Amino acid sequence: MLLNLQVKNYLLIDSLEINFPEGLIIITGQTGAGKSILLGALSLIMGAKGDASSIADGAETCVVEAEFMMPGDGEEIKEILSENEVEDNGDGSVLIRRVIYRTGRTRAFVNDSPVNQQVLSSLASKLIDIHSQHQTLLLSDKQFQMSMLDHFAGNAALLKDCGEAYIALQDDLRQLEEVTEKLDKAKAEKDYNEAQLEQLEKANLRDGELEELDAEQKQLANAEEIKENLSAVEQLFSPQDGEMPSISVSLKEAEKILSRVSKFVPSLQDLSERVSSVRLELDDIEAEVSSVNSSTELSEERLMQVEDRMTLLYDLFKKHGCSTVAELIALKDKYSEAVFNSDALESKKAQLENKVSEDKKKLSAICSLLTKARKDASKPFADSIRDSVRSLELDRAVFEVQIEPAPQSKTGSDTVRFMFSSTGVNPVDIAKCASGGELSRIMLCLKAMMAKYTAMPTLIFDEIDTGVSGSVADKMGSMICSMGADMQVFAITHLAQVAAKGTAHYLVSKGVSEESGKVTSTIKRLSPEERVLEIARILSGSEITEAAISNAKSLISKA
Repeated sequence: MLLNLQVKNYLLIDSLEINFPEGLIIITGQTGAGKSILLGALSLIMGAKGDASSIADGAETCVVEAEFMMPGDGEEIKEILSENEVEDNGDGSVLIRRVIYRTGRTRAFVNDSPVNQQVLSSLASKLIDIHSQHQTLLLSDKQFQMSMLDHFAGNAALLKDCGEAYIALQDDLRQLEEVTEKLDKAKAEKDYNEAQLEQLEKANLRDGELEELDAEQKQLANAEEIKENLSAVEQLFSPQDGEMPSISVSLKEAEKILSRVSKFVPSLQDLSERVSSVRLELDDIEAEVSSVNSSTELSEERLMQVEDRMTLLYDLFKKHGCSTVAELIALKDKYSEAVFNSDALESKKAQLENKVSEDKKKLSAICSLLTKARKDASKPFADSIRDSVRSLELDRAVFEVQIEPAPQSKTGSDTVRFMFSSTGVNPVDIAKCASGGELSRIMLCLKAMMAKYTAMPTLIFDEIDTGVSGSVADKMGSMICSMGADMQVFAITHLAQVAAKGTAHYLVSKGVSEESGKVTSTIKRLSPEERVLEIARILSGSEITEAAISNAKSLISKA
């Protein structure tokens, strides 16, 4: 329920704050007084687009604020608040504020927390519904017709399941398409990848191998020269001609002599020990030289093996654009992953195909349930609308609902067509046969039904009585009034028969502000006496007659 509305600097409204009661609220005013401006302000609260053109002259910002009371337990609204991290006031109220700046930027707040326009629209749709003068065009909209039937049938849970199943199917179909595309590409490259992988695996690559091969190749290629030089070093250490003792023998003799003489010159003992140390080091060097010399092979076969291996590695470098064995190993791993991924994609595709098949079965089952529910509800729904329309002086009216197959979507696999005839014969598509007055009556009946089945807390009718008059208008007013017994209903009207039904009556008027001298629109609640005069004005025009006043009182007393 709309409790309070505050508007500042919106078009012709300078400043406005007004409270609203429960029940049926009538809003009247002369043409051009600003009733549409009031609706425009409410539309901003509902998430409509706003820009700087909405700001009153001379102002920098426009502010519209509305306080609502949640319907029932408010679970749906509380869920929206929670999902968007908006604090719940705890008293069942929801405060929505919309601010428009001169720069064109807009901001929206719910309970003083900033929200985006989508959240605002979602929240407002649970709080208020505005039926504009042109909304009868929705009667030709198949989705609107479907939603009316689904509301009547109580298909909310099935529709939720259907939407989730449809989205899941579309998501899995998208994934299947992506995997299939990747798999086709992988298959096209699979033979090439496998061939490259096979070649690199046969190479038995080992990081650091090239450096080892390079060192071995140099040793094998120069083995003869190496052995000659090492043999010469061995000869120097241990001459083989017998004329000279080996270096080790000479040093050992020197060590003995110095040790003997040290009895007379003690300091020579240190020299003897140093000679011994040098002799041991030279013996070790000579042993290592001999070892290297003996291990150095003069093998042309091994040299060829090493050079062939190095040639293979360099050929692989050139072919694959690499400069190290480590890079070749990384490339081999890449080809291995590509081949593995191809196999993995095959498995993933098979899984997704099974998932898509299950999704289709699930969606089809839900669609079948929806179709049955709609067919079961179509006749009582049509009968209910027909009876309501006939009560508005279309005594011979016929209203039918046709359900036809349609491609699967979030709302099932049906399309709904409203068929109508005011004469009782040959009903055809409602968009092709109903007049403006008939459409207004049908739309009111649909809104009355929707209010009953959706628990909409606040409903606003903007001249839904357009195109009707007399007793029909009186009956439409009674229907709107009966809706006001269970919910808050605003009726913007030019018909006295409707205006007389309200529990509260507000007048929108236009005048010149004494303070600013600007033309402004205002709204105020009428007293019982003022209400009589306003209904009399609607009846008689600009000159209010005694007869009009008497008629106005009669209409109010009969309401």
